Amino acid sequence: MPAKTKKSGVKLRLDTMTPKDYEKLSKPFVPSRPVFKNCVRAFLSGGLICVLGQAIQEAFMAIFDMTSREASSPTVAVLILLSVILTSFGVYDKLAQWCGAGSAVPVTGFANSMCSAALEHRAEGLVLGVGGNMFKLAGSVIVFGVVAAFVVGVVYAVMGWGGAH
Repeated sequence: MPAKTKKSGVKLRLDTMTPKDYEKLSKPFVPSRPVFKNCVRAFLSGGLICVLGQAIQEAFMAIFDMTSREASSPTVAVLILLSVILTSFGVYDKLAQWCGAGSAVPVTGFANSMCSAALEHRAEGLVLGVGGNMFKLAGSVIVFGVVAAFVVGVVYAVMGWGGAH
Protein backbone atom coordinates (compact mmCIF):
# COMPACT_ATOMS: atom_id res chain seq x y z
CA MET A 1 0.00 0.00 0.00
CA PRO A 2 1.59 3.31 -1.02
CA ALA A 3 2.11 5.89 1.70
CA LYS A 4 2.22 9.65 1.32
CA THR A 5 5.01 11.73 2.75
CA LYS A 6 4.12 14.64 4.98
CA LYS A 7 6.26 17.22 3.19
CA SER A 8 5.55 16.43 -0.45
CA GLY A 9 2.25 14.55 -0.54
CA VAL A 10 3.65 12.16 -3.17
CA LYS A 11 2.82 8.45 -3.03
CA LEU A 12 5.85 6.27 -2.30
CA ARG A 13 5.61 3.49 -4.90
CA LEU A 14 8.88 2.96 -6.67
CA ASP A 15 7.40 0.86 -9.46
CA THR A 16 5.02 3.62 -10.61
CA MET A 17 6.99 6.73 -9.59
CA THR A 18 7.58 9.18 -12.41
CA PRO A 19 10.49 11.64 -12.59
CA LYS A 20 8.06 14.46 -11.69
CA ASP A 21 6.90 12.53 -8.62
CA TYR A 22 10.52 11.98 -7.59
CA GLU A 23 11.27 15.69 -8.03
CA LYS A 24 8.27 16.61 -5.85
CA LEU A 25 9.35 14.04 -3.28
CA SER A 26 12.98 15.19 -3.09
CA LYS A 27 12.48 18.97 -3.42
CA PRO A 28 11.76 19.65 0.29
CA PHE A 29 14.96 17.84 1.28
CA VAL A 30 17.33 19.63 -1.10
CA PRO A 31 19.17 22.44 0.70
CA SER A 32 19.00 25.89 -0.82
CA ARG A 33 22.15 27.17 -2.49
CA PRO A 34 23.55 30.57 -1.54
CA VAL A 35 24.25 31.63 -5.14
CA PHE A 36 25.30 35.22 -4.41
CA LYS A 37 27.64 34.17 -1.59
CA ASN A 38 29.19 31.48 -3.81
CA CYS A 39 29.72 33.98 -6.63
CA VAL A 40 31.43 36.45 -4.28
CA ARG A 41 33.69 33.71 -2.89
CA ALA A 42 34.59 32.52 -6.40
CA PHE A 43 35.32 36.07 -7.55
CA LEU A 44 37.50 36.88 -4.55
CA SER A 45 39.42 33.61 -4.49
CA GLY A 46 39.96 33.52 -8.26
CA GLY A 47 41.09 37.12 -8.10
CA LEU A 48 43.51 36.37 -5.27
CA ILE A 49 45.04 33.50 -7.26
CA CYS A 50 45.51 35.86 -10.20
CA VAL A 51 47.01 38.54 -7.92
CA LEU A 52 49.42 35.92 -6.57
CA GLY A 53 50.37 35.01 -10.14
CA GLN A 54 50.94 38.67 -10.98
CA ALA A 55 53.09 39.11 -7.85
CA ILE A 56 55.19 36.08 -8.82
CA GLN A 57 55.63 37.47 -12.33
CA GLU A 58 56.62 40.90 -11.00
CA ALA A 59 59.16 39.21 -8.71
CA PHE A 60 60.69 37.35 -11.66
CA MET A 61 60.86 40.59 -13.60
CA ALA A 62 62.47 42.51 -10.72
CA ILE A 63 64.88 39.87 -9.41
CA PHE A 64 66.01 38.27 -12.67
CA ASP A 65 65.62 41.34 -14.92
CA MET A 66 63.15 39.54 -17.21
CA THR A 67 60.62 41.03 -19.57
CA SER A 68 56.94 40.31 -19.04
CA ARG A 69 57.00 37.72 -21.80
CA GLU A 70 60.10 35.98 -20.39
CA ALA A 71 58.64 35.88 -16.88
CA SER A 72 55.33 34.33 -17.91
CA SER A 73 56.54 30.72 -18.28
CA PRO A 74 58.33 30.50 -14.90
CA THR A 75 55.31 32.17 -13.30
CA VAL A 76 53.01 29.44 -14.60
CA ALA A 77 55.49 26.79 -13.46
CA VAL A 78 55.55 28.24 -9.92
CA LEU A 79 51.73 28.37 -9.78
CA ILE A 80 51.57 24.74 -10.91
CA LEU A 81 54.18 23.74 -8.32
CA LEU A 82 52.30 25.55 -5.54
CA SER A 83 49.05 23.90 -6.58
CA VAL A 84 50.61 20.42 -6.61
CA ILE A 85 52.25 20.97 -3.21
CA LEU A 86 48.98 22.21 -1.68
CA THR A 87 47.09 19.28 -3.23
CA SER A 88 49.64 16.79 -1.90
CA PHE A 89 49.19 18.08 1.64
CA GLY A 90 45.38 18.14 1.33
CA VAL A 91 45.19 21.92 1.64
CA TYR A 92 44.00 22.69 -1.91
CA ASP A 93 40.86 20.57 -1.50
CA LYS A 94 39.91 22.42 1.69
CA LEU A 95 40.49 25.74 -0.03
CA ALA A 96 38.44 24.57 -3.02
CA GLN A 97 35.50 23.73 -0.77
CA TRP A 98 35.40 27.33 0.44
CA CYS A 99 36.40 28.99 -2.85
CA GLY A 100 34.17 26.99 -5.16
CA ALA A 101 34.65 27.84 -8.83
CA GLY A 102 37.30 30.43 -7.97
CA SER A 103 39.79 27.66 -7.27
CA ALA A 104 39.33 26.35 -10.79
CA VAL A 105 41.46 29.11 -12.29
CA PRO A 106 42.78 27.22 -15.31
CA VAL A 107 46.40 26.64 -14.31
CA THR A 108 45.91 25.80 -10.64
CA GLY A 109 42.66 23.88 -11.12
CA PHE A 110 44.16 21.78 -13.90
CA ALA A 111 47.27 21.02 -11.83
CA ASN A 112 45.03 20.08 -8.89
CA SER A 113 42.98 17.67 -11.01
CA MET A 114 46.10 15.98 -12.37
CA CYS A 115 47.77 15.69 -8.96
CA SER A 116 44.59 14.46 -7.25
CA ALA A 117 44.16 11.66 -9.78
CA ALA A 118 47.83 10.70 -9.47
CA LEU A 119 47.64 10.57 -5.66
CA GLU A 120 44.38 8.64 -5.70
CA HIS A 121 45.67 5.87 -7.97
CA ARG A 122 49.32 5.64 -6.90
CA ALA A 123 48.72 2.32 -5.13
CA GLU A 124 47.90 0.72 -8.49
CA GLY A 125 51.39 1.39 -9.80
CA LEU A 126 53.13 4.07 -11.81
CA VAL A 127 52.03 3.01 -15.30
CA LEU A 128 48.51 1.62 -14.86
CA GLY A 129 47.63 3.59 -11.73
CA VAL A 130 49.17 7.03 -11.98
CA GLY A 131 49.78 7.17 -15.73
CA GLY A 132 46.51 5.54 -16.72
CA ASN A 133 44.20 7.50 -14.46
CA MET A 134 45.91 10.88 -14.30
CA PHE A 135 44.70 11.82 -17.76
CA LYS A 136 41.07 10.71 -17.43
CA LEU A 137 39.89 14.19 -16.54
CA ALA A 138 42.80 16.08 -17.98
CA GLY A 139 42.67 14.25 -21.29
CA SER A 140 39.37 15.84 -22.26
CA VAL A 141 40.76 19.27 -21.43
CA ILE A 142 43.86 18.66 -23.54
CA VAL A 143 41.82 17.33 -26.47
CA PHE A 144 39.43 20.28 -26.32
CA GLY A 145 42.36 22.72 -26.22
CA VAL A 146 44.07 21.10 -29.20
CA VAL A 147 40.85 20.97 -31.26
CA ALA A 148 39.95 24.57 -30.37
CA ALA A 149 43.45 25.75 -31.32
CA PHE A 150 43.19 23.89 -34.64
CA VAL A 151 39.79 25.44 -35.44
CA VAL A 152 41.03 28.93 -34.55
CA GLY A 153 44.13 28.35 -36.69
CA VAL A 154 42.01 27.28 -39.66
CA VAL A 155 39.76 30.34 -39.26
CA TYR A 156 42.81 32.61 -39.11
CA ALA A 157 44.30 30.96 -42.21
CA VAL A 158 41.05 31.15 -44.19
CA MET A 159 40.39 34.76 -43.20
CA GLY A 160 43.98 35.75 -43.91
CA TRP A 161 44.48 37.15 -40.40
CA GLY A 162 47.68 35.20 -39.79
CA GLY A 163 50.91 36.19 -41.32
CA ALA A 164 54.60 36.26 -41.04
CA HIS A 165 55.93 37.44 -37.69
